[in-house]
Amino acid sequence: MTSGVHRPLLGTLPDSLAVFPLSGAFLLPRARLPLNIFEPRYLKMTENALASNRMIGMVQPRENGAETFGNTAPIYDVGCAGRITSFSETNDGRYLIELTGLCRFRVRCELEGIEGYRRVEPNFHPYLADLDDDSGKAADRDRLLASVRQFFENRGMTADWSALGELPDEALVTSLAMVTPLGTPEKQALLECDDLVDRCRLLVSLMEFAAHESQAGTTPSCH
Repeated sequence: MTSGVHRPLLGTLPDSLAVFPLSGAFLLPRARLPLNIFEPRYLKMTENALASNRMIGMVQPRENGAETFGNTAPIYDVGCAGRITSFSETNDGRYLIELTGLCRFRVRCELEGIEGYRRVEPNFHPYLADLDDDSGKAADRDRLLASVRQFFENRGMTADWSALGELPDEALVTSLAMVTPLGTPEKQALLECDDLVDRCRLLVSLMEFAAHESQAGTTPSCH
């Protein structure tokens, strides 16, 4: 990590945060996450965020699809706050937004909801290093690319491997962690990794385990 937190960003971290529970979708610092907003409660959440600090917290429900069952479904304790950095409205009333990850947080407690969407009191302190550019090196860049490529090929998926190979380490690990189809617990584990090196190691382990299961003729489990 580079030394010293970006003070302008530190001063913008809020005491309360609207959260968007979404299975299988998570955000990492400095990553970009496109979202298609169409439910009335999340349309209102987006409007309120745009009118204030433009921040939304991405969290994952503890059970797949639990976000559709109202505002009582348990969520994981760690999420990531993002700022709306791109916004457009469609003719049918949807919002197309892009969140850019700022800093992870731990949920201190859940607050009273507003207009149908959920809010939490976030504790950013354990993750303030997220506000620094991560200059760490991936644990094994070649091994990471090879393991993810095998994972994709086993599932008939394609990617621009040439473009991925040109990314800096942080952007490479972050991109692969976010786009690789894994289960919610695995994605949460990647989110909660201490740093870039640990995230890279975990991603490699997940990919190699999936390849081993595939070679053994079993269906990879994400639970």
